[in-house]
Amino acid sequence: RWKGEILRGVVHDPTTRFMGGVAGHAGLFTTAADLARWCRMILNGGELDGARLVSAMTVRKFTEPNSPPQQPVLRGLGFDIDSQYSTNRGELYPLGGFGHTGFTGTSLWIDPSTQSYVILLANSVHPRLRPPLAPLRSKVATIAAGALGAKPGAVALTSYLEASPRRVLARNGRTLTGLDVLEAERFARLSGKRAGLITNHTGLTRDGRRNIDAMLAAGVQLKALFSPEHGIAGKEDHENVSHGRDAKSGLPVWSLYRGKDRKPAPEMLKEIDVLVFDIQDIGTRFYTYLSTMKNAMEAAAAANIEFLVLDRPNPIGGISVEGPMLDPELISFVGCAVLPLRHGMTLGELARYLNVEEKIGVRLEVAPMQDWRRSDWWDSTGLVWVDPSPNMRSLTAALLYPGVAMLEFSKNYSVGRGTGSPFELIGADWIRGEELAAYLNRRWIPGVRIYAARFTPTASYFSGKEIEGVRLIVTDREVFSPLRLGLEIACALEKLYPGRIDWEGSLRLVGSGKALAGIRNGTDPRALVEQLQEAAEQFKAKRQPYLLYE
Repeated sequence: RWKGEILRGVVHDPTTRFMGGVAGHAGLFTTAADLARWCRMILNGGELDGARLVSAMTVRKFTEPNSPPQQPVLRGLGFDIDSQYSTNRGELYPLGGFGHTGFTGTSLWIDPSTQSYVILLANSVHPRLRPPLAPLRSKVATIAAGALGAKPGAVALTSYLEASPRRVLARNGRTLTGLDVLEAERFARLSGKRAGLITNHTGLTRDGRRNIDAMLAAGVQLKALFSPEHGIAGKEDHENVSHGRDAKSGLPVWSLYRGKDRKPAPEMLKEIDVLVFDIQDIGTRFYTYLSTMKNAMEAAAAANIEFLVLDRPNPIGGISVEGPMLDPELISFVGCAVLPLRHGMTLGELARYLNVEEKIGVRLEVAPMQDWRRSDWWDSTGLVWVDPSPNMRSLTAALLYPGVAMLEFSKNYSVGRGTGSPFELIGADWIRGEELAAYLNRRWIPGVRIYAARFTPTASYFSGKEIEGVRLIVTDREVFSPLRLGLEIACALEKLYPGRIDWEGSLRLVGSGKALAGIRNGTDPRALVEQLQEAAEQFKAKRQPYLLYE
């Protein structure tokens, strides 16, 4: 009522009326039919029935997240996407839609994945104030989504997920790998030498040719090939990769991931003067290509032959170094030296470091890259991404990997292997996705947002079984810490589901008894990061003489 009169057909805005109509804050009247036309126009990219109201770019700006990276809520320019006010999305529509709510109780939600929209016109404030309509909004949207077959736990923000880690524009470099540098020199360093090549499918020139083919075409005397875990083609996701032969060149391929035989045997090196290493790494201590390189360096030293590393970028950058350091007694094939979890070095730099610090003493040469900076992410290099291993399918996965994979030796826990997003999902049949996501988001972990998910792995743990878990979305990679996320997840699992994770089995990947004790004792992950980072900073100083790039 306004001055004893019930308002009809005019905007209900007490503040505006009190101020004589000058504030201008109120919305506009319309009908559900008109709103439906407007929703169809938005879903159609700004056009309806041959008439264009706004450009497709305007629609995109309206409906894609434009929140600052450090903010935990997602909003477009005018639309709510994911916040505490998004109750009108309901429980089944996937993340990726957008909507709006009105003061009186009205609401609108648009879902591009199902090409549907939900309009609720209601009034909980006029002519008298009644309870808020948030629960009703949610129920109406849930019923609509259920009728359309929507499933909970999905995330449909595809374009945003791809771009979100790159909120700060990467430079557009033109990095030349060590292989490219050697090719530009016509492989002069290998002239007159019989060479063995340790490589896989990632050993490509900048224009996409195999190192094997480029070397043979230049007249290099290639005598044998050696393959790491996953084989020469990078497709074998199992133990005990067999020896074989390269179909195109006819050269023998000696597997360095076969039972306990994980370094070149002396008889394999008899006709070789120089062992060349050219494989793409991802910058994590327990990624096994580093162990293969160290083993091969030791074999080359024992055979008194040269060892040449063709350097490649560290995809997750060369600045950040994160603990924990590996305990010496835990050295194994998934941790070949006392290194931090995220070492921030290229394999060429690590070869220089290991040769001295581990006293390998091989006759080592590194062919450095050109136009690579320590601050570069992979997408700064201009190089084409090739999955380094079957489940390492994106730069985002590589960035999440150091933290997420720490616990994957626990056999009742999935890190998303056998899904379309390995290492971007975690789950188990004992995890409750909404509970875990809510807990982790309350921890305000910089640079990452967590959403409840359901997924069915087709391989590895829980193959063929739908499980609950969470999806991890990196929103700002410049402030994101894989170590912090990994410790937060570990501590959350122990707090919410005590005794479920196989902590003893996880020790080899965590790599630190101190870290594991902190997790199990309930130490705050932020404090644990600080405790572990002291040793990592000492390593950062120790590595300095071996670095090749600024």
